[in-house]
Amino acid sequence: MPDASRPSRVSEEFREILAEEIPRLKDPRIGFVTVTHVSVTADLRLARVFYTALGDERARAATRAGLRSARPHLRQVIGHQVKMKTLPDLEFEEDESFEQADRIDRLLRELHGDERSGDREGP
Repeated sequence: MPDASRPSRVSEEFREILAEEIPRLKDPRIGFVTVTHVSVTADLRLARVFYTALGDERARAATRAGLRSARPHLRQVIGHQVKMKTLPDLEFEEDESFEQADRIDRLLRELHGDERSGDREGP
């Protein structure tokens, strides 16, 4: 019977390795990247790497391209540190949850600001 917790253990191990290795990459397109989490499929054939990157859309697009081209190297680094029969393919996805949380936070602050200014206005 397969170990159900294995994908989560592998995901965390990959996250740690990639968080250390990505800043070492020499590609000038890759800006400041934070690996937020890694999701490995149950069959361990695909690892989806979620990350955030600083900069405007142009800088983030360059980072995306740099990470895509670094996939073979990053798989090799993982292969040296993790013993597996087959290494999963790496797929990089920009993690938009932080951006969405920031937007919600701004909206809530605006809403609370409107409520406060409404409280001051009396009849």
